[in-house]
Amino acid sequence: MGAETGPGTPLPDVQRNAANAIEAALASLGLTPQRPRPGSYLVALPGQRRLSTMTWLVVGAHSVLVEAFFCRQPDENHARFYRFLLERNGRMYGVHFATDPQGDVYLVGRLALAAATAQEIDTVLGCVLTYSDENFNPALSIGFESSIRREWAWRVKRGESLANLQAFAAFADPGGQAG
Repeated sequence: MGAETGPGTPLPDVQRNAANAIEAALASLGLTPQRPRPGSYLVALPGQRRLSTMTWLVVGAHSVLVEAFFCRQPDENHARFYRFLLERNGRMYGVHFATDPQGDVYLVGRLALAAATAQEIDTVLGCVLTYSDENFNPALSIGFESSIRREWAWRVKRGESLANLQAFAAFADPGGQAG
């Protein structure tokens, strides 16, 4: 990834400026990142539908990589699941949905180092959070419906909380038996 030139070596000026912009944006948002190495930041973006979206910001030689895990590969309805995400890509700013070789889904983007201002980092992080939060439950409904139904039934049987499954009540508990 090239965020540093060697162990303990400081970042070149253009990379340091991008790192400073990231640090300023995170500080203004009240977010405390993990920093495993110079120029690399892992931050948890708190959401409403999705509790947290773990997001990497990595200063490279020519750009800042933005990458956030969205969800694992779907259990079912693969074509519909991936189509749902791809249809959104054309309307998204800064990041897009992408898959790894296993089919797990990420939000991924790159910013030119010169474009990495605190304001732009704030904007892109807002996009990551919005896209993750708004699309998480609909994507799970498509790709994990059977698993959600099984989880719902298991929790009802054991008297466990259904609080974090309420978004799926319409299909997980179609008779409204669990309240």
